[in-house]
Amino acid sequence: MQGGPVDVLSEAARWRDEGRGVALATVVRTWGSSPRPAGSQLAVDDRGAFVGSVSGGCVEAAVVAAALEVIRAGAPRMLEFGVSQDEAWAVGLACGGRIQIFVEPVE
Repeated sequence: MQGGPVDVLSEAARWRDEGRGVALATVVRTWGSSPRPAGSQLAVDDRGAFVGSVSGGCVEAAVVAAALEVIRAGAPRMLEFGVSQDEAWAVGLACGGRIQIFVEPVE
């Protein structure tokens, strides 16, 4: 979208108004290093389109996949991702961390 950052909730509402299935993922808690703070959000529609961000890379791809399942099932899920200090150094990250993300269907 042009003209500045996308309002995740407005986009989710627009998708719902168009009749699409929508899920909203929200970072509820972080420990250690995390790319996004608590409160960060990502909206996903039933076609796999998404706006916003809750993390990055592999974690964000897993959240999108989980959001699609939440849309299909109609039930919320709590997700948790983490990497230890040792694992972080092994993959070239400066520090470890964990992130908890709540994914819920938008009605």
